[in-house]
Amino acid sequence: MKRNAILVGILLGLLTSLPVIFMMALGMNLAGLPFAPFNLFDFLARVLPGALLTFGIDLMVSIITVLKTDSTSASAKLAEQSLAILQFIVIGGLFGGIVAAWRNRKNTSTLPFLGMALGLILCIPFILVKGYLGFSPSGPLASVVWLAFVFTAWGLILGWLLRGVLEASSAAPSSSITRKEALYLGGTALLSLIAGVAGLGFLFKSESTPPETASPAPVTPQSPNTSGPAESPSEQTLAQRIQPAPGTRPEITPNSDFYRIDINTLPPNIDASQWKLELSGMVDHPMTLTLEDIRSRPAFSEYITLSCISNYIGGDLISTTLFTGIRLKDLLDEAGLQPGAKELQIESVDGFYESVVMEDIMDERTLLVFEMNGEALPIKHGFPLRIYIANDYGMKQPKWIERMEVIGNEGNGYWVDRGWSKTAFVQTTSVIDNVSVEHTNGGTIHMGGIACSGDRGISKVEVQIDDGAWMETELRIPPLSPLTWVQWRYDGPAQAGNHIARVRTYDGDGKEQILTDSDPHPNGATGIDIFTFSV
Repeated sequence: MKRNAILVGILLGLLTSLPVIFMMALGMNLAGLPFAPFNLFDFLARVLPGALLTFGIDLMVSIITVLKTDSTSASAKLAEQSLAILQFIVIGGLFGGIVAAWRNRKNTSTLPFLGMALGLILCIPFILVKGYLGFSPSGPLASVVWLAFVFTAWGLILGWLLRGVLEASSAAPSSSITRKEALYLGGTALLSLIAGVAGLGFLFKSESTPPETASPAPVTPQSPNTSGPAESPSEQTLAQRIQPAPGTRPEITPNSDFYRIDINTLPPNIDASQWKLELSGMVDHPMTLTLEDIRSRPAFSEYITLSCISNYIGGDLISTTLFTGIRLKDLLDEAGLQPGAKELQIESVDGFYESVVMEDIMDERTLLVFEMNGEALPIKHGFPLRIYIANDYGMKQPKWIERMEVIGNEGNGYWVDRGWSKTAFVQTTSVIDNVSVEHTNGGTIHMGGIACSGDRGISKVEVQIDDGAWMETELRIPPLSPLTWVQWRYDGPAQAGNHIARVRTYDGDGKEQILTDSDPHPNGATGIDIFTFSV
């Protein structure tokens, strides 16, 4: 053979993987059928060693931070999805190479049938992966039939194209590419590229948002039904606070901007009418509750700040919102908590799991959340139900909850099992959001940002410019609730030149934040945020 048939098979496998991606994207969006590239990536995220996953997470967040993208969580999801697509394209190349290697050199007419047979074999691990992850919403039968159809059709087309190229090549009198080969390869490349672009556009359509000419509208503070340790100040009290410095992030994060970190390339799409929450274990009265059962109980709202344990100092994996839900303590009291109960094991639809100590579970501020900023909980943030626990990083607070079991021992946690903190207690941190210069009256700098310490509160924030003295800032207090960040601002004289600003904070007990730099793994990042600016 004048040309290496295996290389031709690899090339055709790479190209034909693109229309296959388009077909599966179409099936996923129209009928909830499996999308094999994302399924495989999600499977690997669940079975790979924790150290490898942590390395990947740290590397991804570091790169995104250096590139200074608008949203770390959105960029991270896009990177994960892109890697999943690339991984599948590589598998396509290997598939094509194997078909070419196993061909009958004397009878290429059997190549389409060989491709179908190998495609059927290739679909088996993808069916097993989907079974591991769960077949909803399309169901097992539809998923199996769909994957078998897609992969055998892929093998058929791949074998047919490979046969055409190899037959054209064997009939060529010289080593130069023939018109027939060019037609096969060029036509395949063009059609595959068109299908691939269309498929990717269709795939990400549901994840994208319409172009906006401005930032999302600020969320107006409401008067939630709160009391006790999570009670919010009155609207009159909040209205009397100082104004935030220009460029300071909104006090309440719009739902569209709230960070999203989870173990899924795409969030699970759950039918609320079929969903149920099971409560079992060490309770006198096990329960199975619908969403309406939960929403019919007394609801409470809390302004909260939630952050990701993977967030670097100054990162944007931290947000503030108004969560509404029922107190978990009330539900457990209703179920009859038995003596010796130690932790609550929580399981999610996507396979995520976490175990939380009973002290945190019985805290009056712990909510089973079904609303966010006055709207139904968005799909990507846990619809129909998630949990909120004060003072814990997001890794301890599962979304898409479907089962809870009261246990008398220490349970397991998804990220705890992969080497992250058992307690995931939030670190005290402070951030500079922006420094602006007002060129009037000799020049004034306006500096602003946030400081957060869980429910411990913030007593003081100080800033330093270059190597000067630490200067106390003004705090925008009281905060929206005892569970949110505090905005701060500093106004001072401007001096021409390039400058470096630093910030540090003290919690409500006067304890200074940890100033030593440390990476997020395993207990959350510590250190001082630095901001460079020019006057």
